[in-house]
Amino acid sequence: ISRMPMFSIPRTAKSLQDLPEKARAATRMLDEIFWKQIASMQVGRVFSEVTLVGGAGKAEAVRNIVHKLGVTLAEVMYVGDSITDEEAFKLVRGGGGLTVSFNGNRYAVQNAEIAVLCEDSTVIGILAEEFAKQGREKTLDIIEHWDRKVLLKSLGDEDLLNLFFKLYPEKLPKVKIVTKENMEILTKESTEFRKKVRGEAVGRLG
Repeated sequence: ISRMPMFSIPRTAKSLQDLPEKARAATRMLDEIFWKQIASMQVGRVFSEVTLVGGAGKAEAVRNIVHKLGVTLAEVMYVGDSITDEEAFKLVRGGGGLTVSFNGNRYAVQNAEIAVLCEDSTVIGILAEEFAKQGREKTLDIIEHWDRKVLLKSLGDEDLLNLFFKLYPEKLPKVKIVTKENMEILTKESTEFRKKVRGEAVGRLG
């Protein structure tokens, strides 16, 4: 899969036939890999055992996880990117947990405490590590002073930190606390960045 060509879906595309030949070939290969090869493996059980949820279902899933683990919502860090995460954002935020929009659209940014614009999820690992060890307020404090010196002083996982700095040797990804003052500009920036990393078609989804 990693060797397959990158391709974009034209805005006017309505079916497989509307894609360029290379894109059609890649799509057929992905269908073969996921729906035949992987489906025939033991790991293919995940296709039938995992239930897709959205909207209220995600919030209910969070409630179930909290109940099963015997923890509180204040111990939850929830990461989302769209309107289907809105209810879960409200649930976790209302319970004192941490909510993060990751390359989110306007629904995500406007319901999260933190907005992240990044091409990979390593930064989420950084935030999760800090949240798990030091809690919500300390994590927010680190984001408020987001730079290399603060991360070096605060984060205990050297391997994760070294990887992060290797990926971003000059400029760190944008990580901001969402406020009334910056919400509009962060929404615009995150929406545009979302389209850049996910493609126009997917980036426009709610």
